[in-house]
Amino acid sequence: MIPILDSSVFFSDFPVELPAYTTHSVVAELIDLRSKCRYEVFLASGLIVKQPDPEYLGRVKEAAGRTGDVSVLSTTDFDLLSLALELNGTIITDDFAVQNVARKLMIATMPIHQRSARARVWKFRCSGCGRYYPKTGECPVCGSLIKRKLK
Repeated sequence: MIPILDSSVFFSDFPVELPAYTTHSVVAELIDLRSKCRYEVFLASGLIVKQPDPEYLGRVKEAAGRTGDVSVLSTTDFDLLSLALELNGTIITDDFAVQNVARKLMIATMPIHQRSARARVWKFRCSGCGRYYPKTGECPVCGSLIKRKLK
């Protein structure tokens, strides 16, 4: 197992087997002293900070589109998923949307403090007229907000 660390690992006391990987965008999210110190300790003990190869990003975006999670994933989430796909790693995260897309890509995940996410497929429905659309935004018919909901 090659551990791929989400930022939530650095905010917790979750034990991590090194060597492990993370991305530059995760490091940028570490803003408090404790998480920065934990990052420094991991870095000195075998943590590798690596940007994923861009060729994997397309596959991740396609999978996120199929699950309906593309609108809730951050750049960091896309980076983590791409790196895990590239290295055939296991993402350590509590983020349900990341776990959902990882499941679609057959990437192993490990939750930190929460249960594993169940597989979800999202639909997008207008909160005004009830019509369904392929993504969130504003309804072209009635102008109401299109919201994400379970299929």
